[in-house]
Amino acid sequence: MVTTVFGFVLLTLLVVTAVAIVVTPNLFVAVMLISIFSLLMAATFFLLDAADVALTEAAIGAGMSTILFLGALALIGEHEARRRRKPWLPLAVIGLTAFTLIYATFEKPRLGDPSAPVHQHVAPWYLEQTPELMGMSNVVTAVLAGFRAYDTLGEVLVILTAGLGVLLLFAQRPARQAGRVPAFIGLRHHLIPRVVGQLLIPFIVLFGLYLQFHGEYSPGGGFQAGAIIAVGIVLHALLEGEPAGRAILPTRVLVGLMAGGALLFCGVGIAGMLLGGSFLDYAPLAADPVGAQQLGIHLVEVGVGITVTGTLVAAFHAFADRERLR
Repeated sequence: MVTTVFGFVLLTLLVVTAVAIVVTPNLFVAVMLISIFSLLMAATFFLLDAADVALTEAAIGAGMSTILFLGALALIGEHEARRRRKPWLPLAVIGLTAFTLIYATFEKPRLGDPSAPVHQHVAPWYLEQTPELMGMSNVVTAVLAGFRAYDTLGEVLVILTAGLGVLLLFAQRPARQAGRVPAFIGLRHHLIPRVVGQLLIPFIVLFGLYLQFHGEYSPGGGFQAGAIIAVGIVLHALLEGEPAGRAILPTRVLVGLMAGGALLFCGVGIAGMLLGGSFLDYAPLAADPVGAQQLGIHLVEVGVGITVTGTLVAAFHAFADRERLR
């Protein structure tokens, strides 16, 4: 009963926040509301026992996405331009989509219903066979990095492509002119945020490493770990300024991380082929089949974490290194 009430409260807050995001003309307020929306979504995912997804939503949605939105606002301003005509067509499309989604929910099975199709298909097999075949208790990690490694490799390549696209878009810098200042100058002159932030950074990075190397036994993995470690690095840049942040990980190093993680993922797959197996077949990597699966999953998850960290930090620097008018 308490869980149901809490779920309705979260749903109500989600709807109110979404409406406020659309209505407000102040883009800074909209960004803050989007961050709140992400935190509410993370709480909802935890309520649905989707801890891995909740960690990702909290780190990327409420963390990195908010920082990147603020970086964009530092370049374009805080207020939305007034529209001369009403956007009837987009409103109609949104209304039709909302009606369709609400109508479709009437046919959904009850939450936790054992007779639901998802519980009658491959899910029982994953739950039964993962401890025996993989030797790990986190079925999500086993599925993403083991049974569905091809899908995860595709996601890593998509992240790499997106990061390279951001770097290419911002590669052409405008000519430096008088009256222009960097978008991010840091918080070096603000004592309390700087001290508190510097105290938090080691714990943020440590928690990210914990998620990276403990993801087979508890919620976590490369995506979550990479995002949280990137948040720690970006926080240092926000506190000390863009030059200090870039000194830790220069652009060449970030590009190397972005590509290196994806290459590590592919390299593990190729190693399996060279040892007599198939691409992304971890069995030939060790004499013990279970140990081979764990080794392969650890390696590809490290590759995922490296690529995610490099991509997110590089995207931040692409915004932070730009200049804006005073």
